[in-house]
Amino acid sequence: MMKTKQLFAGLTLMATGLGTAHADYTLNLMEGVTSISKDVYGLHMLVLWVCVFIGIAVFGVMFYSIYYHRKSRGYKASSFHESTKVEILWTIIPTIILIALAIPATKVMLEMDDIKDSEMSIKVTGWQWKWEYEYLDNGIHFFSSLDEASNKARQLNSGIDPRTVPNYLLEVDKPLVVPVNTKIRFLFTAADVIHSWWVPDLGWKKDTIPGYINEAWTSVEKAGTYRGQCTELCGKDHGFMPIVVIAMEKPDYEAWVAEQKGIAVESAAAAEKDWSQEDLLAKGESVYANNCASCHMADGAGLAGTFPAITSSAVVTGDMNAQVELMLNGKGMMPAFGQMLDPVDFAAVSTFIRNGLGNSVGDLIQPAAIKSLQAAIPAVEYDDDDEQTSSL
Repeated sequence: MMKTKQLFAGLTLMATGLGTAHADYTLNLMEGVTSISKDVYGLHMLVLWVCVFIGIAVFGVMFYSIYYHRKSRGYKASSFHESTKVEILWTIIPTIILIALAIPATKVMLEMDDIKDSEMSIKVTGWQWKWEYEYLDNGIHFFSSLDEASNKARQLNSGIDPRTVPNYLLEVDKPLVVPVNTKIRFLFTAADVIHSWWVPDLGWKKDTIPGYINEAWTSVEKAGTYRGQCTELCGKDHGFMPIVVIAMEKPDYEAWVAEQKGIAVESAAAAEKDWSQEDLLAKGESVYANNCASCHMADGAGLAGTFPAITSSAVVTGDMNAQVELMLNGKGMMPAFGQMLDPVDFAAVSTFIRNGLGNSVGDLIQPAAIKSLQAAIPAVEYDDDDEQTSSL
């Protein structure tokens, strides 16, 4: 009786869930927009049809034998122990098939690892729970996080219907931008735990491992926006670190590079000026919502037994230097924001949590002070073989 009730409950939940599922229904792999993805798709189809042929042949012989040698037609089962010829055949034939399939499979695998003649290099670092991108050829560097609309909708009791949010949980604030028809070398690592960078349209995924460098390459043939996700269970917000790659025609890409360099100059200038507490608080509120609210809650109440409250916290309302050091270097489940946030955002959120969310310490810290502290954080260096030589 209990099993019947459980089955009925399961069927009911499945039936009610069908109306809310919005994923595209497909029966095959996607072909992608790179030469590698197309080669992987072609290999997949080759193996699929070989399996289909083998299945038809094996089951065809079985069904033929069962039907035409049935008892009702007067056949009697033969009695024999073994057949050397049959054993040799069913050993040799699969071996030949495997060798024949190994040739194109090996070719594709070697092609996937062939990073020579790359025209540009991008370093990808996984963080809990965002991605860091560094263009090694032109100095562009930024963090990519879940976009604000998705981040607000996912909060507990947000009151926002996720279906009203475009590309819910698959949109970011700063996408990775690349030029089309350009061989791009990727270097993958991680700052805390293992993550995995995956964009289906590119045809591969790579693990990002602390203290280790993985490599891959791509050349996107078609301009467009391509989305992916972290595919390694990396912590409580694993499902909230999407990947967005925008492929642009080369003139558009060059314009984007120039724009990013201009933004970098403006950010550097902003870090040097003195900010009022009012301006820091206004900016800090949005920085808190995008980086801190998922753990410490939107109202700063925290999560009992897991994440401490910001409101009336002895750390937040105490010595600012101690609080800033904790945020710079991280502790336990708290990531090191010293490398994630620029000086202005860091100063703004530090000031906000001390003078918002029910706190009113009354002080502030300037971006210039944060910039000096961030400059003292050791940078990661790599030797000629791309092995990491200093701690992340």
